[in-house]
Amino acid sequence: MSARTLFLDKGVGESRAVVQLRGRPERLLIEREGDPASTRLGARVAARVRRLDRTLNLAFLDLGEGGEAVADASKLVEGAALEVEVTAEPRAGKAAAVRILGPAEGGAPRLLAPAPSLEERLQSLARGAVTRGPDAREAADEAEDAVLALVHPLPKGGSLSIEPTRGMVAVDVDLGARGGGADAKRATRAANLTALTELARLLRLKALGGLIVVDLAGRGHDGDALSRAAREGFHPDQPGVNLGPISRFGTMEILKPWRDRPLAERLNDAHGRLSALTAALRLARTLEREGRVHGGARLLARAHPEVLAAFGALQPRLVERLGPRFELQPDLALDRGRTDVTVR
Repeated sequence: MSARTLFLDKGVGESRAVVQLRGRPERLLIEREGDPASTRLGARVAARVRRLDRTLNLAFLDLGEGGEAVADASKLVEGAALEVEVTAEPRAGKAAAVRILGPAEGGAPRLLAPAPSLEERLQSLARGAVTRGPDAREAADEAEDAVLALVHPLPKGGSLSIEPTRGMVAVDVDLGARGGGADAKRATRAANLTALTELARLLRLKALGGLIVVDLAGRGHDGDALSRAAREGFHPDQPGVNLGPISRFGTMEILKPWRDRPLAERLNDAHGRLSALTAALRLARTLEREGRVHGGARLLARAHPEVLAAFGALQPRLVERLGPRFELQPDLALDRGRTDVTVR
């Protein structure tokens, strides 16, 4: 029996795919209506070299649809048309990264071949039957909550904190009550080994990469055992993951390639709050669930005005599913993360 199970939830305005590893979320893929096709992972694009920076040896490319990318500037000239493949999606302050496939025919930058579909990407991550329906929605909601959490409990006690910053991902292993007792050294070793395995899964789930610095619990670490645990945990992310030795300060450095856009950036706004669109999509799912449960009953949904403004683009599609039997009421007292749906 496979350790991984697959889920696909197709909602109003958004589809979400989930890979669970032994019952816990390991991957969450999100596709929203209106996402730019030219910067999605795996898309092939006819790009144009907009500018060269010889000092940094970087070429800045126009992908069309407002998308930009960077590539190695060696042997490139401004204005050249290139066929490229997106190898890393854009993220805050960073353009997409691409692999140059060769020259392209002239003309405006344009999409040549779309990125793999959500279901194709799901099947590339793990083979197996895909579960849909209410169980898939529940799995996707659980995965979203885990993506946005900063502190994650470890099996058998303790916790793992994961906090992205501009320069790195800072990780802290906390023993909690697990660290007490006469056999504290063994408990510390077990917690660190478990934390590295959990960290690999959670970084895949959150779509985080770059420099990861792990502040391990305790001192006097078994470097060989911890390196083996990290290599095994990060094996699904290869090639490209590099592990550093444990420093005298008890930290381990891991370098993991960026590929997908960090999911917290997709779900939150620039200030780290739940975005109005994410809240509107959650409201649509709540209305759909309550509408199914309560048959032909009318529903009243209260939400922040910004959420209802974002919901406007989703409303016609939800009416197609439920009929025009819900009323929307703005409420400034509710923040974006809270909505209230009642049966009338």
